[in-house]
Amino acid sequence: MSVEKEKIKKTARMYALQNAIQFHGKANEKAVAGKVIAAFKKESISPKEIIPVVSAVVEEINNIPLEEQVLELEQIAPELLHKEKKERDFSLPKLPRAEKGKVVTRFPPEPNGYLHIGHAKAAIVDYEYAQIYDGKFILRFDDTNPENAKIEFYEVQKEDLRWLDIEWDREYHTSDNLKTHYKLAEQLINQGDAYICKCTPEAIKEGRFHSKACSCRKRSHGETLGIWKELLSSGESKGAILRLRGEMKSANTAMRDPTLFRVIDKEHPLQGDKYRVWPTYDFAGAVEDSISGVTHPFRTKEYELRDPVYFRILSLLNLRKPHLMEFSRLSIKGMPVSKRKIKPLIEKGLVLGYDDIRLPTLRGLKKRGIVPEAIRQFVFSQGISKAESTVDFSIVEAINRKILDPKAKRYFFVSNPVKLSVDDAPKRKISLKLHPTVDMGERMIATDSVFFVQKEDMQNMTTGDIFRLKGLYNVKIQETGDAISGRYEGEKLIADTAKIQWTTKDFIKMKIYVPGLIFKKDSYNTKSLVELHGYAEKAVSDLKSGEIIQFERVGFVRIEKQEEEIIGFFAHK
Repeated sequence: MSVEKEKIKKTARMYALQNAIQFHGKANEKAVAGKVIAAFKKESISPKEIIPVVSAVVEEINNIPLEEQVLELEQIAPELLHKEKKERDFSLPKLPRAEKGKVVTRFPPEPNGYLHIGHAKAAIVDYEYAQIYDGKFILRFDDTNPENAKIEFYEVQKEDLRWLDIEWDREYHTSDNLKTHYKLAEQLINQGDAYICKCTPEAIKEGRFHSKACSCRKRSHGETLGIWKELLSSGESKGAILRLRGEMKSANTAMRDPTLFRVIDKEHPLQGDKYRVWPTYDFAGAVEDSISGVTHPFRTKEYELRDPVYFRILSLLNLRKPHLMEFSRLSIKGMPVSKRKIKPLIEKGLVLGYDDIRLPTLRGLKKRGIVPEAIRQFVFSQGISKAESTVDFSIVEAINRKILDPKAKRYFFVSNPVKLSVDDAPKRKISLKLHPTVDMGERMIATDSVFFVQKEDMQNMTTGDIFRLKGLYNVKIQETGDAISGRYEGEKLIADTAKIQWTTKDFIKMKIYVPGLIFKKDSYNTKSLVELHGYAEKAVSDLKSGEIIQFERVGFVRIEKQEEEIIGFFAHK
């Protein structure tokens, strides 16, 4: 080989090793070729001379175990092993009209279910802005609909937020302030800006559609006030509502006399039967943002048409106006990011609960092995634009993979196992690294002549073929079938030899739940949850419940110990 070709090969090997280590043991030929071509640019060596050499080197490197790739690069170019990657800036844009120490944000969940990734977006954005500006962050439970509010969800939602590493400076319930809401409603009535309406819901809908006011609008302040007080004292006249005297001719239908209060005759989880008249989101949201000192309230774009209602209420009541902002609702392909879609799945028994790993609930994501920092980075990557878009969950997976990769211990798992007997097999006690590049210690495995390998790995092999038990030695096949027999064939690495994952007869049985998209073309996907059965190496039994590991050639899996068995929940590749 010429000196020039030897130089190309040496350079290609160095960059191929670096690329392979960065991408779980498999180098990308094009990426490596680009670096080598750039390295020899000044020497006027043609890419045609470089590419065949790179191709051969990459093929050779990809047949070497990751652990050996790391050892070799440490010897020939250690400076390439710990290359620092430039992090993309996912910080939030500046807030308009914001002053350090004076920003107040809030997260106002309705306590009617478990929080999902859409809620996480709102909570993280609100919390982060309060941190950036040394301000205050309020957790406000908007519990003004006793038909939906449940006592257990107050605490459950706080647990979900704490899992996201979110803490708050103040916590309160909108239902605690109902007396204040009543006084403000009475102010609107006395000003002639609100009236009691007893029309049927159908008549109100028809009137709004045709921009036509109903006869109730003509009621005097005194009559309206009398009915209002009767409502508060007895809860009678269930069909009566308090409406804003808005603009029935407005092009914006939200301004056509929106409802401010309605009677809901159901016991409240915190207030009991103390109240029967409850404010709507239009009224309660605007009033609470103002009187609690919120400076920059965020809400999703779907409420944008209701902004004029928000500000009209505050103007009529002469209350402070916050700087209201909207961002797009989070939509993920094939995943139901709304309680409206999640709840029927629960009720029909199509999922295993609110922590089902197919769901985007925070409990489901946690169970699956998605970490809080990944959700946080995902939210920042999406930003606070109003532009509507549907993203792929693979974005979350990619971020999560990057976080887990340097932390997750490696183990062997064999699905659909078949027995392998090896003649002349030396008995060994081998030590395998728990991580190829980070010092996490090792696990010891005692081997004899019996192994279990994946059936699919052996299907295309015939008598006489040689393969390698990963990290151990070579085996030559003597007989195939329901069980495989082979012979010990030495330990020297052989190019182009398949490297097979294995367990000894000292294994633990495991099943891994693998989630898929729960919806396909808006229809429930009956094949969205798959069970993977197989054998894991015995060391897995020593792991803590909740630990996230990587099963080589399978993916990242969260381990959960349930009574006498160990279950795995597949996160992603």
